[in-house]
Amino acid sequence: MPSTKPPANLLPEAPADDAGRYLALQARDARFDGRFFTGVTSTGIYCRPVCRVRTPKAENCRFFERAAQAEAAGFRPCLRCRPELAPAQNAALHWTTQDASAMLALQAADLMEHPAQADDAPSIAARLGISDRHLRRIFEAHWGITPLRYLQTRRLLTAKQLLTDTRLPAADVAALSGFASVRRFNAVFAQHYRLQPTALRKSIRPPSHSSPTSLVRVGDPVRDLAPEATAFRFQAAYRPPFNVQHLLDFFANRAIAGVESVDAAKGLIRRSISLPHKGTVLRGWVEAQWAEGQHRVQLRISESLASALPVVLTRMRAWLDLDADPAAMDAMLCPDFAGSEGMRVPGTLDGLELAVRAILGQQITVKAARTLTARLVDHCGIPLALAPEGLERCFPDAATLAALSPDVLGRLGIVKQRQQAILSLAHAVQSGALHLQPGGDVPATMAQLQTLPGIGTWTAHYIALRALRWPDAFPSGDVALQSALGVREANHPAAAAEALSQRWRPWRGYATVRAWQSLSKT
Repeated sequence: MPSTKPPANLLPEAPADDAGRYLALQARDARFDGRFFTGVTSTGIYCRPVCRVRTPKAENCRFFERAAQAEAAGFRPCLRCRPELAPAQNAALHWTTQDASAMLALQAADLMEHPAQADDAPSIAARLGISDRHLRRIFEAHWGITPLRYLQTRRLLTAKQLLTDTRLPAADVAALSGFASVRRFNAVFAQHYRLQPTALRKSIRPPSHSSPTSLVRVGDPVRDLAPEATAFRFQAAYRPPFNVQHLLDFFANRAIAGVESVDAAKGLIRRSISLPHKGTVLRGWVEAQWAEGQHRVQLRISESLASALPVVLTRMRAWLDLDADPAAMDAMLCPDFAGSEGMRVPGTLDGLELAVRAILGQQITVKAARTLTARLVDHCGIPLALAPEGLERCFPDAATLAALSPDVLGRLGIVKQRQQAILSLAHAVQSGALHLQPGGDVPATMAQLQTLPGIGTWTAHYIALRALRWPDAFPSGDVALQSALGVREANHPAAAAEALSQRWRPWRGYATVRAWQSLSKT
C-alpha cells in the first residue's frame, strides 16, 4: 500500500497562533488533526481541523489545545467530524520544556489518555509522586481546567464513541467509559451534551460498518457466527503522512504463525491478544486495515474482548503508532534520513510479549529470533477459539511463562542467560511489580528492567521504544544502528552514536527506526 502524502499548501510547522490555526482549518489539513480543536461560537459546537462542514468565519472561532478545554468552555462535540476519533497529542512535542510544573501537567494529561493506567486524579497524583492538591494546582495553572474535568471529558468522549459505533446497552457503555452508575452517566451526559445518551444514538444513522456484535450485552455468550461477523468495528484517525508499507513489512518480517497475520497488499494486519483485565485474562483477536486515500484505519475487535473495549482501542493506537506527529519529526529527521517521511515506530499490544521477544533477539538475527519465539509459542501458547483463519493461539501470559522450568526452555534452544531473563521478567510482571505499557514512568521502568538478569541497556531501550512508547529511546550499543550511522569503526562506537543522536532529541527512537530501515536499502 502506498504512503499517504501530506497536503502541500501549509508549512510543516504547527500553527503558532490563531491565524495559523485558521489557515489549517481552511485547508482541512489532516497533519494538524488533534493538535487543536475549533469552537464555533455561532453554533456552540467544537470540531477537528479536518471537519468537512463549511468553514466558519474567523471571528466566530475559538481555538483550544485539548478537547477538554473546549468542553469546559461550553462547546459540544461535533457529530460529523467526531472529536473522539482525533489522534492524541504526542507529549514529546512539549516535554522539552524546562518548567517542572508544566512537565507534570503534561505527564498527567498523558496518563489520562490511557484508561488502564489511571482512572482517577488521586491515582494519577500517586503515579507522579505528588499530592492530589498539587496535581490540581499545576493542572489548573497549565490547562485552565481541573483534572476531574479532563477525566470527565475523556469518559464522555469514550461513551460517545461506543454509543456511535456499537449497539451496546447504556449500562455497558457507562461501565466501559468509567462511570460508577448509569444514573450518573445519564446525568453527566445530558448536562454536557444537552441530550440523553439514547437520543444521541437515535440521532445517528447506524454506521455501514456496524455488526451483529453491537446488539449484545457485555458478557453474553458468543453465538454461532463467523468471527469477523461478530467483531466490533471502529475507526481511528491519524496524521499524515503514514508509511504504511514500512510498518506492515516490519510486522510481517517478525510474524509468528498462528499469532499474527499480515497481508501487505490489502493493507491488513491481524493478531491475537491476551489481556489481563480486572483480575482475569481476556483472549481474543484484533484487526487493522488502512482505508485507501483516507487518513484513518478501520479496526476490528473480537467479541470476546467486549469488557475491555476502551483499553484495547488505546493499545491498538499505540501498536500502530497512530498518535505520531510526522510533521514535527520529519522536519528534524528527514535531512539525515532522506525518503523516510511518515515512518512510524511499530509498537505492541502486549508489553510482556515484546520484552520476551527482545530478550530472545539479543545478538542474533531477526529470523533466528522469530524461530525461537515460534518454538516458545508452539510449546505453551494459549489456544484461541473463534478467531479468523491463521490465528490459532495467543502468546503465553506471565503466569504461563513463570511456570516454565529452565530445562523446558533449554530444550527449545534458549540459552541459560536468556532463560533466567525470561523467567525473572515473567515473575515481575505476574506479581504486578513491573508494568510494560505506555503511560508509565519510563526512567523508573527502564531502571527496574536492568535489575533483572540478562537485561542490559540495549534491551531496556528497545522495550522502552516499542512497549513504553518512549520516542527518545536510543539503543546506542546496537551494532546495526552503529553501522547505519557510520560510527561502527570509531574507537567507542556507542559513545559516537550517542553524541551523533543529540541533534534528533526528542525523536531519537524514530531516528533509530529510520536508521535501521536505511540498511535494507543498501
